[in-house]
Amino acid sequence: MATVVMEQIGRLFINVQQLRQIPQLLESAFPTLPCTVSISDVPQVFRESHILTGYRPPDHSWRYYFLSLFQRHNETINVWTHLLASLVILVKFQEVSETVDFLRDSHAQPLFIGLLTAFTYLACSTLAHLLSAKSELSNYTFYFLDYVGVAVYQYGSALVHFYYVVEETWHAYIRGFFLPTAAFMAWLSCAGCCYGKYASRRLPRFGHKFCQMVPSALAYCLDISPVVHRIYTCYSSQQGCTDPAVTFHFYQILFFLVSAFFFTYPHPECWFPGRCDFIGQGHQIFHLFLVLCTLMQIEAVRMDYTERRPLYERLHGDLAHDAAALFVFTTCCSALTAFYVRKQVKAYLEEKQE
Repeated sequence: MATVVMEQIGRLFINVQQLRQIPQLLESAFPTLPCTVSISDVPQVFRESHILTGYRPPDHSWRYYFLSLFQRHNETINVWTHLLASLVILVKFQEVSETVDFLRDSHAQPLFIGLLTAFTYLACSTLAHLLSAKSELSNYTFYFLDYVGVAVYQYGSALVHFYYVVEETWHAYIRGFFLPTAAFMAWLSCAGCCYGKYASRRLPRFGHKFCQMVPSALAYCLDISPVVHRIYTCYSSQQGCTDPAVTFHFYQILFFLVSAFFFTYPHPECWFPGRCDFIGQGHQIFHLFLVLCTLMQIEAVRMDYTERRPLYERLHGDLAHDAAALFVFTTCCSALTAFYVRKQVKAYLEEKQE
């Protein structure tokens, strides 16, 4: 019996020794990634205000930038916030598809587009923050892709707000121009962002921000108007607001405004230069609140899709098919615009190298 016990203890000791070797095996399985560098070691296009260290060096293999997903650098949090959020949207997609027939129910098409565009902008943002450090052209390319994702999400948001959220009185005012104007503003937002980044080397920082923010702000004012009117109507009624979806719509707006503030102003890193290089950047806070805004929006729209069907069926009829075609048109126009500006950037970079 003592011999058997000693054999078992010996095997257990061997197993423990093998477990202790797992971290070394994992470390040897992955290549050693280059160390991050300071702001003075990267081209101007990569530099962020008040972020002094944690930059990934350019001109390495694509494999390095994909594996940098697991490296500590100044874009790690930005990548993971939108990567995890995109996975959450996929889970939401699966949950909704269990109760909604996207293929046969034409009135479910706007909901499908809304979910698709939410996933698209999060996935494009993830790629931009993960892969843009490879080269100057890659930086422009992936951020232009990010702007296309934002543009299609703007249209997707406008569509679900107009289709499911709008009140009949507001619908009477905006039905003739809302969706075409929303599509145009989404494209204009993409064009403004692409041009602002392309011309940032010769524009003052205010001019760069102006090109990016003004079209997006105007688009948001239009896209959110059905939601604002819905909230106002609900809370101004004599019976009081008892609609649970309105609460989610309210938080959607609140979280967006907070995210817009942190996108516009680089807080808190401007107060502590170099202290927020890994965590605590305003752009990271912007990501977090934008994700919360998107999740609140999806939950509210899903409730409206279920509870307000008699209203939106009567208001919209066969509009869903036209809205889907307009979505494809907006996506194509935004992508072509980004591709055109990228060609201009490529020509400029090639000329600079000569």
